[in-house]
Amino acid sequence: MKVKSKVFKGTVILILVAIWLLFRNFPHITEKFYSLFLYPIIAQISHFLFGWLPFSVGDIFYTVLIGFVIFYLVKNRKKIRQQPIIFLGKATFFGVQLIFVFFLLWGFNYFRFPLEKSLKVAQEHSKVALFRSTQKLVNKANLLHLQLTLNADEKVVYKQSLQDIYQEAFRCFSTDFIIPFAFEYRYKSVKNSLYSPLLTYMGYSGYLNPFTNEAQVNALMVGYSLPVTACHEIAHQMGYAAENEANFIGYVMAKQSQDLYFQYSATLFALKYLLAEVRKNDTQKYNEFIGQLRQGIFENYKEVRQFWQQYQNLAEPLFKASYDAFLKANNQQEGIRSYDFVTKLIIWQLEQE
Repeated sequence: MKVKSKVFKGTVILILVAIWLLFRNFPHITEKFYSLFLYPIIAQISHFLFGWLPFSVGDIFYTVLIGFVIFYLVKNRKKIRQQPIIFLGKATFFGVQLIFVFFLLWGFNYFRFPLEKSLKVAQEHSKVALFRSTQKLVNKANLLHLQLTLNADEKVVYKQSLQDIYQEAFRCFSTDFIIPFAFEYRYKSVKNSLYSPLLTYMGYSGYLNPFTNEAQVNALMVGYSLPVTACHEIAHQMGYAAENEANFIGYVMAKQSQDLYFQYSATLFALKYLLAEVRKNDTQKYNEFIGQLRQGIFENYKEVRQFWQQYQNLAEPLFKASYDAFLKANNQQEGIRSYDFVTKLIIWQLEQE
């Protein structure tokens, strides 16, 4: 009986690994059969089941899972010491199944056809395009700041409740977009993370729970980053796992909102990336752009920067390093730096205007 059990488990593991390798190595297959066919079904069912609940089912799932693992280890500590090989086999089988469920429910989107290739974005952009796009964002940021607060030295204050922000983010994704999403975002599933304090100390603004497909937002965050963060997490829900792609989609969706606060959030978000790129290429031009910005815009950047600085700790680099390794293992070769690769997509979009 034990031999049959081992053969069965070994066969299951081999099948799961084979499926994983297929999707990992053939992005066109992943795109056609998973991202555009199977995943939309999974996502919409998840949104329908969990979206209406006012709390995060996914966070509760993690709590129960961690509690179960601790309980199991404590209860079976003697057996584990006496039969470590058997325990290791069970743990491996459980881990492989859990990881495969992660990929089946959402993770295979890491291996889909790159968005920049679907949009036929050029591999490189010129300095002229960079400077032209940055100037557009500088002008837009100044205009929006003027519309939202007449005092040039004051920051724009975000007074909307988190639920109002989530509702507007939901509306953003119900409008037309340059990317033909594989499915309609019918059931809002954006929530405050129950682990917001932990996320803050880890340095994360939000995440997508792959098991329940809930967009989790760090509810402790302040300032302009909230609207674009909510849109970023919804982009993950729509099947775009790569961080630079979610950044781009989050930016464009917030930008096309009728809400000026969302437009301001998107503009400051994009401007930060383009200014960093300008600084690498031409410090004189960078200083020229900086000199054009209203002082209140710097106050908005300062507000968000100070929020994160007060929670910096010795463990944060470890969490970032772990996530960096996770991204590299899932088809994002630049790891956590892939967030910054949104610049090319932003310039491409601005050049279309």
